[in-house]
Amino acid sequence: MDATHDCIIVGAGPAGLGAALYAARDRFRTLVLEKFYPGGQIMTTDRIENYPGFENITGPDLIEKMSNQATGFGADIRTGAEVTALARRDDGLIEVHVDEEVLVGRAVVLAPGSTYRHLGVPGEEEFRSAGAGVSYCGTCDAPFFKDKKVVTVGGGNTAVEDTLHLAKFAREVIMVHRRNEFRAARVLAEELMAYVNKPDSNLSLELDSVVTAIEGEGKVERVRVRNVKTESEKTIDCDGVFVFVGMIPNTDFCKDFVELSEHGYVKCDPAYLRTRVPGVFVAGDCRVGAAMQLVTAVADGVNAVMWMKQYFRDPDWWNQGLTDELGPGGW
Repeated sequence: MDATHDCIIVGAGPAGLGAALYAARDRFRTLVLEKFYPGGQIMTTDRIENYPGFENITGPDLIEKMSNQATGFGADIRTGAEVTALARRDDGLIEVHVDEEVLVGRAVVLAPGSTYRHLGVPGEEEFRSAGAGVSYCGTCDAPFFKDKKVVTVGGGNTAVEDTLHLAKFAREVIMVHRRNEFRAARVLAEELMAYVNKPDSNLSLELDSVVTAIEGEGKVERVRVRNVKTESEKTIDCDGVFVFVGMIPNTDFCKDFVELSEHGYVKCDPAYLRTRVPGVFVAGDCRVGAAMQLVTAVADGVNAVMWMKQYFRDPDWWNQGLTDELGPGGW
């Protein structure tokens, strides 16, 4: 079986499309495999203000531009193509299984992204639509809630960091956490409590509590909260709900192929984005240490392809350590 592709990219989100653009523009035979449709999570974002070069653009519009740019240079984006398994052959080529079809490439970039973990309460899905009030990214959406009242849910590092970020914009922030202690790093928990205890702080806590429903007419107007110790319930009026209860990387299909962390993220060399399998790179939110931002996902895809070229030049490079002499644009 001959290699029919230089680069096979799994996932057509921002990371995958960034990789596709650079691979195709370098005249590599590039195939992108997408389970659903291009874009991933960013397709549910109605206003992006933190992607360089665009003061304001919707997720779908940005993805359309990125897709058209990649295909314009010759990338083949195939939707409805769910990757079920991967394998490395003795000759060093990578097999990618899609249903009953086996595709072969010289290199693979894993960019399947991740999915926000949901609360699973009534109203959550209803208000996830653009502008309705449920968000999963404080860094992305905090400016849209300036001078408004919001509820945040969670107790880990991201929950604390994004809640503190939201407090810079919102009129009032109420943080709901199911325990009375935070899972976040101690330094973050201390920073949170210092902010809560400031005079006239706009941030307060509802500990030992869970959100049981999100309600409103056409948009978020209130949440129902239950104390897990006393079983007492209350209603909190608000303009938005930010859910920070973790991410689920979309990596089940490759768990027996590359090395994953205990939470399912792909382990890699963070400088070159190499996995333990020669020829297989990883990019975007599915990797260990990802910043979970649009711009960094795109950058990951670009970096993976830049280092893919180094692998093509010298396959033995895969097992070399970090060096400052191998920069793609070095001199």
